[in-house]
Amino acid sequence: MATVATPDGAPPGDSLRKSGLVVVALTALAVTLLLAFALPAIHSGARGVPIGVVAPAGQAEQVGQQVPGVDVTTYADPRAAREAILDREVYGAVVIEDDGSVETLVASAASPPAAAVVEQIGAGVAATTGAEATVTDLRAFPDDDPRGVGLSAGALPLALGGWIAAVVILLVVHTPVFRVLTALGFAVVGGFAMTATLRFVTGTFDDAYLLTSLGATLGIAATSVAVLGLRSLLGGAGIAIAAVALILLGNPLSGLSSAPEMLPSPWGAIGQLLPPGATGSLLRSLAFFDGAGALQPLVVLSCWLAGGAVLYAIALRRERGDADAAAPEPGDRTAVAGAHG
Repeated sequence: MATVATPDGAPPGDSLRKSGLVVVALTALAVTLLLAFALPAIHSGARGVPIGVVAPAGQAEQVGQQVPGVDVTTYADPRAAREAILDREVYGAVVIEDDGSVETLVASAASPPAAAVVEQIGAGVAATTGAEATVTDLRAFPDDDPRGVGLSAGALPLALGGWIAAVVILLVVHTPVFRVLTALGFAVVGGFAMTATLRFVTGTFDDAYLLTSLGATLGIAATSVAVLGLRSLLGGAGIAIAAVALILLGNPLSGLSSAPEMLPSPWGAIGQLLPPGATGSLLRSLAFFDGAGALQPLVVLSCWLAGGAVLYAIALRRERGDADAAAPEPGDRTAVAGAHG
């Protein structure tokens, strides 16, 4: 009895086995993506959230006991606490006056969930003393986007946009120099366009358009050039590594919807070493805090940009070496004849 082959020439059993493996692999990928995005949100909570306290002697230690998972720094006066908040050293501060009244200082633009933790502590302190509690938001999101949803939602477009851009550039642009120029051109145009969207459409930003656009440009350039380098040097494996770093890990660990200190340790810190988290932190610092806290994300993104450029240069050098090795030597009549044959 003859075996009926499929159009690709493989026996039906082999095709069925391949189909089954594809289904299992795709299901595993879907579940992995679900867990990567869901678990950080489910297990989000205060884990070493830095806060400040201004209180009479003996009361500062009691403040940190109101809510677990915070690191308390004592400041001499409210002015010092305000400066620490605006310098992004702490997410907020609880100020206890000599008469027992409580003022909670926050900067919700740094992280609405972290600000809520500080407000909860302030309310708890006021409840124990029976005093009045007030909340002062030193730097809030604009009224059009009071929770900063636009910034939180921007992590995935930044990561996915840079990844897709690099893949498209490799498929469409074939000249090495123009591939880099295209990636950088997309970074500039895309950075300014995305920042314009966050400012003029969603209302997430209200100031520093030029600085935030330059920050977004750096983030997109770091992402696209890194993918360009990984793909050029490692082929398909490079694309997979980039997808894991940027999408599977980078987006859910960015901390943009909460704060790095509210993600399970050490994932929050790892997320800040990946482009989505670093770009989000950089934009937050530039848009709301006059650049305070921008140094680390600047260094991280510069390293990704430089690393991608180095990988791309190594890949080009290897390709040129292979081409030179394959080229016939001058005077090699056999090679020349073979080439014309």
